[in-house]
Amino acid sequence: MSRPAVHQAVTGDILLGECPVWSSVEDALYWIDIDGHAVHRFDPSTGIDERRPIGSRPGSCALTPTPGRLLVATEHQLVWLEWDTGALTPWLALEDPSTGNRCNDGRVDPTGHMVVGTMWPDTGEGRSTGSLYRVAGDGTVETLLTDLGVPNGLAFDDERQLMYFADTPTKSVLVADYDADTGERRNVRPFLDYSVLPGKPDGACLDADGCYWSASIYAWSVIRVTPDGKLDRRVELPVEKPSMPAFGGTDLSTLYVTSIGGSGSKPSAPGKDGFVPGDLMAIDVGVQGRPEPSFAQIPAVTD
Repeated sequence: MSRPAVHQAVTGDILLGECPVWSSVEDALYWIDIDGHAVHRFDPSTGIDERRPIGSRPGSCALTPTPGRLLVATEHQLVWLEWDTGALTPWLALEDPSTGNRCNDGRVDPTGHMVVGTMWPDTGEGRSTGSLYRVAGDGTVETLLTDLGVPNGLAFDDERQLMYFADTPTKSVLVADYDADTGERRNVRPFLDYSVLPGKPDGACLDADGCYWSASIYAWSVIRVTPDGKLDRRVELPVEKPSMPAFGGTDLSTLYVTSIGGSGSKPSAPGKDGFVPGDLMAIDVGVQGRPEPSFAQIPAVTD
């Protein structure tokens, strides 16, 4: 178990922290509070965390070529968020609202497509009504997977042409050969078996070496797994439910980790060492991450 120093980047009244995304252009970290119905922006140079209420449950967000403009997957649709003004512009429905699903984990692939999953909001009911979609800049939507419980763990390795994915209730992370131009997934195979590990797989990211960092929800830790599937490191955390890691900082050497606060069917255990469930954490783990791609081919946004 690795024990690097864990710093409290942001604390206070976070219900369900998720989806940290570092903007190298702005030197800032965007992240979301799903049940707090807000998108956050943390500036580590000042320590200031700002929030923009969006009136719905965001599941994930993506950078665009325009600094301060985000593509947000919220409830059943994708919307544009203009950070400076807080203006929201609906763009594209992924599902009919009658499904009752909401958007969850999402990430931009190497060619600028948004890959995003949906799920039944109450995980305690054990439903598998979710799907995984791939969205192009012109609004074309392709369904990649169906009958999902909690889509999570998305990560893309452009160098090795791989796609990682987890359906959290299955306690398994899968990997597939991925054609980023077409979205074709081939040779889908097991990558990491969480049934022999503490916790379950939640959000994930890759570092510069192609290693997979997975948030081990319920296990007070994040883990690093090599591209050949070997557990390389476990970093102990002061909160029970880490939800997603992401590399940030000017040299992409800080691992930010979101966590789940007072939300969900099972309350979080109290934090340790002054930390509170829901905190955004910052850790120097001694490796660097990869720049996050932006969603491609942005349509014009009108008032």
